Amino acid sequence: MSLAQALFSPRAVALVGASGDAAKTTARPQRYLKKHGYQGRVFPINPTRHEVLGQKSYARVSEVPEPVDHAYILTGEVEQALEDCGKRGVAVASIFSGGFADAGPDGAKREAKLVARARALGVRLLGPNSMGVIDVPGRLALSVNAVLEMDALPPGTTSIVSQSGTMLGTLLSRGAARGLGFARLVSVGNEADVGVGELVDLLAADAGTRVILLFLETIRDSERLASAVRSAHSAGKAVVAYKLGRSALGEAAALSHTGALAGTDAALDAYFRDCGIVRVDMLETLLEIPPLLAGRVPLNLGRPGKVTVVTTTGGGAASVVDRLGMRGVELAAPIMDLTMAASGQDYGKALAKAAQTACDAVLACVGSSAQFHPDLAVRPIVQGPKAKPLVAFFTPQADRSLALAAAEGIPAFRTPEACADAIASFLSWRAPRKPPALAVPADLPENPFELLAALGIPVARWAIAEAPAFAHGIEYPVAIKRLEAHKTERGGVVLSIRDRAEFEQQAKKLGADRVLVQKMQPGLAEAIVGYRDDAVVGPLVLVGAGGVLTEIHRDYVLCMAPVSEREAGEMIEQVKGFAAIRGYRNLPRGDLGALARAVSALSALALVPGRPVREAEINPLIVEARGVAAVDALVALKGAA
Repeated sequence: MSLAQALFSPRAVALVGASGDAAKTTARPQRYLKKHGYQGRVFPINPTRHEVLGQKSYARVSEVPEPVDHAYILTGEVEQALEDCGKRGVAVASIFSGGFADAGPDGAKREAKLVARARALGVRLLGPNSMGVIDVPGRLALSVNAVLEMDALPPGTTSIVSQSGTMLGTLLSRGAARGLGFARLVSVGNEADVGVGELVDLLAADAGTRVILLFLETIRDSERLASAVRSAHSAGKAVVAYKLGRSALGEAAALSHTGALAGTDAALDAYFRDCGIVRVDMLETLLEIPPLLAGRVPLNLGRPGKVTVVTTTGGGAASVVDRLGMRGVELAAPIMDLTMAASGQDYGKALAKAAQTACDAVLACVGSSAQFHPDLAVRPIVQGPKAKPLVAFFTPQADRSLALAAAEGIPAFRTPEACADAIASFLSWRAPRKPPALAVPADLPENPFELLAALGIPVARWAIAEAPAFAHGIEYPVAIKRLEAHKTERGGVVLSIRDRAEFEQQAKKLGADRVLVQKMQPGLAEAIVGYRDDAVVGPLVLVGAGGVLTEIHRDYVLCMAPVSEREAGEMIEQVKGFAAIRGYRNLPRGDLGALARAVSALSALALVPGRPVREAEINPLIVEARGVAAVDALVALKGAA
């Protein structure tokens, strides 16, 4: 039996640790399976009872006389339960119990042993700390989630993979309240074995799933998830993520400006864009966006996009448009305001006219009629143009209109914030990117400047000068620098030294036995180009306005590495600080082509076998009228102090 069948369509399930007290949490799965009409066999496992809630009970899974496809382990005796599952030939065991990686180092060791034993037994594990699996069309309610007390689960084509078990209930209940249905819902828990990526792969192949929603607290296997999202894209299915914890973490350990700028959230943004995940900022958006994405492919605009708005409420439309503007989305035409002369016929004509404008999506805003005349308000939207994506926002509390829109597959939103978030996220959604094949040197020197030269990046003339003579052979004017990171902040850089006498004086002031000497490099602008192999998402490349104020201005673009010269050029176009060297107001143009080549070359570090470089940075890289030159660089290898 396949993993997908055992997870979602088991012929028989065993409930290990099922309680005979209907009020207890461990009695819920048995009650819910019966309540929601599961058609397979259910075997309660309880060594102290002969029957549980009216069903014959067994002391151990291994004693069940029939094949069992899926076991839900609710007891603390997980290891023994696993052994019994192995003996019975159970394909997958979901583990509700905790006390593993969630409980600290000792728990993590226990979890590792459990996974190793499960692999030896041929049993796949979901969890620990999993609140189970729900397959709405298949009537499988194998979960302890109290949302299953509801009388009926709304079926649909949206599936959910969540690292929070309780959020499955939240989304299911909120969706039911507005007519939104679901297919398959999985709580992954600790992801000791079966993880988010593998589940996305299964759902990509699931005929009943059209959109896959992810509720994420972290990413444990970025490469596996990225591969699965690409499979989903090939199958015509969108993957949407809501990620907790947008605050940046871990920058204090970064050696470079790149490490500080490419914090956790910025890195995740780059990762989601790269593998084709639609990222939303709000939980409400995660719930309401599926109809906008179902059956659609990314527009790949390469820009924030444009919308045309038709409304019967000026204030309601403005509340969405204002937030769209904050995300860079523009109006393709003036707002079509029908507030004083609205009828179903007028509204339908206005929607048809809106779809003919040079827009990427049409936004339909409806006022009070959405609450009191849902047929009148929703009908023209349902019958509206199909040539452009159509999104509805109902300003009042309009549950009937929301349900009607959901039934017709029309994306409809309850709040202006979620509506704007959904439109902006949809318009910025891009297809998974195919990384370019770039050449990399066979050997990488440890010296930063020699490494850059090996990558084909021009470097300003330099030498290492040692006390007491500090001989260097570089023509004046020169700069001298201490050999350390963050030299400028510590007074370790002296620029524009004109002659030997001044050089000797300044070298002694630096108080170092060895200094870096470089030819002063004139240019039109300073750029920062950085590389970082992020522990969560993998290799990243950054380009931005460089110099000592890099972290203050935070004017940069971050992408997954490697990037081609064309992609590097697209990154450079988004950096505001480079406007001056794009020919703004007839200012001298910088060699942005050379800058793009340098960005691409540094990003090729991602292709070096074993990826030995943890961080690499050029700051600044001087952009000249012809060419570029690195005047400061940092390289940190993995495992180095």
